[in-house]
Amino acid sequence: MALLPILEFPDPRLRTVAAPVDPAQVTTPEFQRLLDDMFETMYDAPGIGLAASQVDVHQRFMVIDLSDEKNEPRVFINPEIVERDGEQVYQEGCLSVPGIFADVTRANSIRVRSIGRDGAPYELDAEGLLAVCIQHEMDHLAGKLFVDYLSPLKREMVRKKLAKQRRQSA
Repeated sequence: MALLPILEFPDPRLRTVAAPVDPAQVTTPEFQRLLDDMFETMYDAPGIGLAASQVDVHQRFMVIDLSDEKNEPRVFINPEIVERDGEQVYQEGCLSVPGIFADVTRANSIRVRSIGRDGAPYELDAEGLLAVCIQHEMDHLAGKLFVDYLSPLKREMVRKKLAKQRRQSA
């Protein structure tokens, strides 16, 4: 397995709309290895979700693991939200926007249709943090970041803060 570089805001590649994954590709050794690398990268960061777009792979899939023990890996390939209900505000962060957190309003519960790591289609009902995480990662696949929910002024402040952090660590 290998750690993958995570793109950071405002990298324009984060705005790329991901292409669907060919279902025949899912069970290939190469794709399975990429999933393993994404989990390793996410756990190392550390994070709870990672979309392929964040590691400069512009295909519609993502990995999530909300467990403290990091032993409940979930794979979503070509995910699609088919139902939404309610509303919740959650303070979100993002591996592509390190050190920044902001309140974002999203659906409280969703039903997502996807393909699993084994290549089989499935549906999942999610609420709370899992629903937030799925919606957040799916935004990445559409070329959208959580900072897009902020006002233009706050978004510019985030951009400047990240640029300063990069200069200080260089």
